[in-house]
Amino acid sequence: MTDLVIRPLHAGEGSLFDTLDVPQLVGFGVFGRKFAEMWAKGEYRPEWTWVALRDGELVARAAWWGGPEDTEPAALDWFDFTDREAAVELLRAPGFHKAEYELALPADWRERPEVVAARQDRVDAAIAAGMRPLVDRFRYTWTLEDGLPERPGRLEYRPEPDDEVVHAAFLRIQEGTLDAHARRAIAQGGLKQAADEEMEFMNWLPSPREWWRLAYTPEGDLVGVTVPGRNYGGAVVGIIGVVPEHRGHGYGYDLLVECTHLLVEAGETRVMAATDVGNKAMAAAFERAGYPVTQERAVLEWPA
Repeated sequence: MTDLVIRPLHAGEGSLFDTLDVPQLVGFGVFGRKFAEMWAKGEYRPEWTWVALRDGELVARAAWWGGPEDTEPAALDWFDFTDREAAVELLRAPGFHKAEYELALPADWRERPEVVAARQDRVDAAIAAGMRPLVDRFRYTWTLEDGLPERPGRLEYRPEPDDEVVHAAFLRIQEGTLDAHARRAIAQGGLKQAADEEMEFMNWLPSPREWWRLAYTPEGDLVGVTVPGRNYGGAVVGIIGVVPEHRGHGYGYDLLVECTHLLVEAGETRVMAATDVGNKAMAAAFERAGYPVTQERAVLEWPA
């Protein structure tokens, strides 16, 4: 077999990335994202965009993404190949072991054998490179056309400027959580690490800190946290969390509705959100609130 060259793209080489001839069945290309446009805007950096070449021909490609101020990539966005051996080496080469692989899938992927196969090819290559599956997640996109649900009116919502108070609430909502990322953090460093990671992510969002809300019963008992936000793609449901003693009463729905209203009041007409496939209660809250599943994500990680 001919020698394999694995390297990052150079400035001005963006068109090379698009020379790989693979059907767009999975990944962000399915949802209208154009690599050339993202590259031109600087959203994919040359040092985070890698290719594998045999005899000068592109046989595998991978693009990692990070926010404008990030010093290392946050996620592997784009991964395609015609040469599996090259693809495995390509994932290993840069050493971006903090970045998860988020494989975007059509919402109906399980019903389409060709999409199932395309998903499995990429998952198998990532596992061969050393990654492991973490979780599958539903992704939602709500718009005004889906209807703005009425506020239930059961809770009171207060902004909380004190980070220590918010952190204490984040500690509470991690107890017994079903979220795979939070459970991983708890296994590694306890509830504090999980709360620290939530705070870090919420502060990473380029949206106002003043949007964060703690929710209380009329009697003043803490029920949970709701954080409307924006990421670098638009408005998002940052976090919805209920403390253990108030679970089982449908408050996740109340917090989601409040989050949606706050974003609409801020001028947003489109809101993105996500939850783990196994979190049945939160998935039911999204369905009740009129949030349609628009894609799924298979998330893989590097072992710690």
